[in-house]
Amino acid sequence: MKSNTKSSVTLPEEAVALIEKLQRRLEIPSKVEVVRRALRLLDESSERIALRERYREAAYRVRESAEEAIHDYDHLASEGLDED
Repeated sequence: MKSNTKSSVTLPEEAVALIEKLQRRLEIPSKVEVVRRALRLLDESSERIALRERYREAAYRVRESAEEAIHDYDHLASEGLDED
């Protein structure tokens, strides 16, 4: 899409009212900028959700080996602490 491409979207009255309210509250110069910021926030939010899911899956995959390592080396955690 070329820069400065004009487009038109028809929105329900409630959506327009919300955009105008946000425009005033956030002192944003145009309705288009309100929509742009909202889209960026939505994109960032969806990225965070996807990243959180990938971390959850990775943690699940290594859980068993991590538990084994903890079990194998737990006795070393207090080694040498009683020596004074």
